[in-house]
Amino acid sequence: MKALIDSDFTEQTEPFPLFETWFEEAKKTELNDPDAMALATTDSNGLPDVRMVLLKAASPEGFVFYSNAESAKGRELAGNMKAAAVLHWKSLRRQIRFRGPVEPATYAEADAYFESRARQSRLGALASQQSRPLESRAVLEAAVAALDVTYANQSIPRPPYWVGYRIKPLAIEFWEDGAFRLHNRIVFRRDGFDAPWTKERLYP
Repeated sequence: MKALIDSDFTEQTEPFPLFETWFEEAKKTELNDPDAMALATTDSNGLPDVRMVLLKAASPEGFVFYSNAESAKGRELAGNMKAAAVLHWKSLRRQIRFRGPVEPATYAEADAYFESRARQSRLGALASQQSRPLESRAVLEAAVAALDVTYANQSIPRPPYWVGYRIKPLAIEFWEDGAFRLHNRIVFRRDGFDAPWTKERLYP
């Protein structure tokens, strides 16, 4: 495992190649869900809200996750299209966090990813009225079973409320555990999407 102080990182001028390196290493070492990230949004009162979601695409264009637009997070994003997220890999003692404005993923992206999901997951997306009160677990299971019959011999369509979101980062911070809490922290920042990245080291 390479440290942040390696010369190859010192010479790095953009964050995404380093992100890809760390993410690939996490896929090999993290036992469960290396793509799990804590996503923070704010409600209509400005109160922060956070939950775990799965990172499904990462590129210089941004970081993509999918959700029900009628869920709590979807409603919060509709009111404030900005978010922050962090991926933490205990196996590597590393984390990456980023924040920025959010834009919708394309329908084509959402269609393609929805089609790639397991059949039961697609049925669940149709059946769940995410974040709203549920009378009992049996009600949800019955809804899934009914949809399973309905779509027994046909493809399961992506519901219009099941969409993708892309966080377009203005800041990305790489954190690596160090002995005696002398951690390594490097942050990349930019003023806009067409602006160059700047990089600096932070005190731990």
